[in-house]
Amino acid sequence: MCFLGKLKATEKFDAGEERMEAFLHDLSWVLPLRNDTLTQVFNGFTFLGYLPFFLIFLPVGYWLGDKGMFTRLTMLIAIVALSNSFLKDLFQDPRPDIKFALDQRVGDSFGFPSGHAQIAVAMWFWLALEVRRGWMWILATIVAAGVCMSRLYLGVHDVEDVLGGTLLGLATIVIFAGLLTPSFEGLQKLNPLVYLVAMAALVPVLYVLWPREPVSEAVAAVMSLMFFWYLGDRIQQTFISHTRHPNWIVAIITSAVAVAVMFAGFSFGGKYLATLGLEKNLASAIQLAYMALFSTVLVPALFRVTGLAGAPAKP
Repeated sequence: MCFLGKLKATEKFDAGEERMEAFLHDLSWVLPLRNDTLTQVFNGFTFLGYLPFFLIFLPVGYWLGDKGMFTRLTMLIAIVALSNSFLKDLFQDPRPDIKFALDQRVGDSFGFPSGHAQIAVAMWFWLALEVRRGWMWILATIVAAGVCMSRLYLGVHDVEDVLGGTLLGLATIVIFAGLLTPSFEGLQKLNPLVYLVAMAALVPVLYVLWPREPVSEAVAAVMSLMFFWYLGDRIQQTFISHTRHPNWIVAIITSAVAVAVMFAGFSFGGKYLATLGLEKNLASAIQLAYMALFSTVLVPALFRVTGLAGAPAKP
């Protein structure tokens, strides 16, 4: 009886392990849920995790909203994107079978952890922490959940990938928030030049420590975004002191025009850099440097000079 009892317990454990494995990795349950309407909805959610969305959201938020908040958000997104690329190349976990995939933009990147989930959770819940309004918590929950679900529905991540990304996104918020507490006041008050030197010095370190060859283009691109956004924001604070136009209609229209110009420059710059034969990592770094300085320096300066900004911010 003792032997039979142990055998049954082992069988139950094995069955439970198989069910857990199926839950974490099997996407066959997604197929019956698909229809044209849901596919459009989840494609919309998944767009919120791709570069074009950030090229719109971060600059417009910076021009129309709290510049400190959107600079912190940009730094957070960059940190999450960099850590996600590192972990993907470290674990090299394959994505679900290609037969499930409705999103063809993932390329040859790995699955664990889900970058969309990690960035969405960190980004939207960080905004909720900054805004501290009930409606923002509701919006953050809806958007983060929608983005996470979209990766499953579109068949490019399994449950394990999404859960891993979600937990890492939450952990990043906790760490980032901790660094902004009074306990780290000394770190926060360091000369801005120290931060810029540290960011520049981190690039070769990451190239040495990166777990896979070739090194992800995220290293050069994301570090370029962080460096030049932070530099541009310091220039803006010191020499421009931009605030949005008091008329919301004017502010929104001018921001929309600025975004269109930035996209045109981004597209033209990409084609021009390609004709120069620049290495892809360097080209990506140049493009994101352009985006950062365009957002934090050029547009605020033009708005100030042309009278399309509000009164100078009080020191």
